[in-house]
Amino acid sequence: MSLFEDIAQVLPQMMEPLLVTVTIFAFTLLFSLPLGLVVAFGRMSRIAPVRWIAQVYLLVMRGTPLMLQLIFFWFGLKLGGIGFSRLQTAIVAFTFNYAAYFAEIYRGGIESIPAGQKEAANVLGFSKSQTFFRIVLPQVVKKILPPMGNEFMTLVKDTSLAQVIAVVEITSIAQKIQTGMVSLLPIFVAGAFYLIMNAVVSKCFSMAEKKLSYYR
Repeated sequence: MSLFEDIAQVLPQMMEPLLVTVTIFAFTLLFSLPLGLVVAFGRMSRIAPVRWIAQVYLLVMRGTPLMLQLIFFWFGLKLGGIGFSRLQTAIVAFTFNYAAYFAEIYRGGIESIPAGQKEAANVLGFSKSQTFFRIVLPQVVKKILPPMGNEFMTLVKDTSLAQVIAVVEITSIAQKIQTGMVSLLPIFVAGAFYLIMNAVVSKCFSMAEKKLSYYR
């Protein structure tokens, strides 16, 4: 059997698991980006209990392996009587994990804005919300794009950890096919999919950085 015939045999089997991988990636971003902003505000809060809760959350989520968190959420939700599927549980675990990293990126970006700009906005009569959305946020977005891009690319690769709770994503199906074919071709094909996804992510962030550079 030729290389092209082998690839033609492998690709159809990888399409559905690839969709699972993309689903985990997309829904993790959908939920973790706003949650991270909430946690960042909690981390910067002047209310001590809120700040402490945020700090403990960040310590636990960033201080323990994502693999263990996936296992914890899978069995924890089951014990709590919450009937999430394996895919839904993976999305929950990824969301809480990545929200912690995004929160620290948000916080770093927000705290890097000089206090004088906020004071000037206050003098000009801007409300706190107007100051944040019109003055602080546009600058924060430019500052956090590079680290955000790194986290997005890491998330693409981390989706492979979902197989720990038996989610059939692209890496797990590649391993299964590889065992049957006794060939490394499925692993190379899976790797090519990850490279393509990360190339798209990298290109999108590069375009965003170029576009935002015009507004300095």
